[in-house]
Amino acid sequence: MAIKRKEYRFRKGDILDIEEYHDGKYGDPGGKRLKRRKATPEDMIRVNKWNKEKRCRQRLLCYFSPGDLLLTWTYRVEERPPDMESALKDFQAALRKVRREYKKRGKSLFWIRNIERGTKGAWHIHLVVNEIGDSASIVEKAWTKGGTWLTEIKKSKFYDEDFTSLASYITKDEHSVETKADGTPGKPRLREASYNTSKNMPLPEPHVDKLVRWKKEVKPKKGYYIARIWEGINPKTGYKYRRVTQIRLNRRI
Repeated sequence: MAIKRKEYRFRKGDILDIEEYHDGKYGDPGGKRLKRRKATPEDMIRVNKWNKEKRCRQRLLCYFSPGDLLLTWTYRVEERPPDMESALKDFQAALRKVRREYKKRGKSLFWIRNIERGTKGAWHIHLVVNEIGDSASIVEKAWTKGGTWLTEIKKSKFYDEDFTSLASYITKDEHSVETKADGTPGKPRLREASYNTSKNMPLPEPHVDKLVRWKKEVKPKKGYYIARIWEGINPKTGYKYRRVTQIRLNRRI
């Protein structure tokens, strides 16, 4: 059966994302097509969540650095929007101000945001923007509906080497739950969320190979170490898949 391997290279090859999976178009070595399984709603939620986190993380790696800004715009109680449509308009109005100031300085604005409404009715907007020297002042002046909390990405509790934690944090939605100390899932803390990014951040295409066989053990490339590894079963095909992140030992940047 066909086994595909996709390799994404980030930060000039310092970080590698490798995906390996059995091609669902093929069955046994004789070429018999597999019977497709019907994915459950829970399966689709997990797949959609992973895809959103994956694309967010890739954009963070391609367009942002640890010195860029992670900020939260909060609302005063009397300024809270009645619905998501109104919150989106508030965000767009503030973003126009930010973009105008970046343009004045001859800089491009890259951003990733998540508008969140909590289960108790509070609203806030998480936003990542690229630092251009006085970005903190720009984003503070742009938001007039409440407060602005901000920090450098590297100083936040969500910073790790390959931006996995930050991507998970900024893509939360009503299905996201935190794990309790005893390992059981907690209750959702969001009633709704709206995630989006600027349009000037295209993602790289991976290098694709076909493998002869499925390797039981994963070994890092020379000069790299394995930072993260996920293995599971595709709910549609019933076959294994694997995702591996490798990081260069002696990074150049």
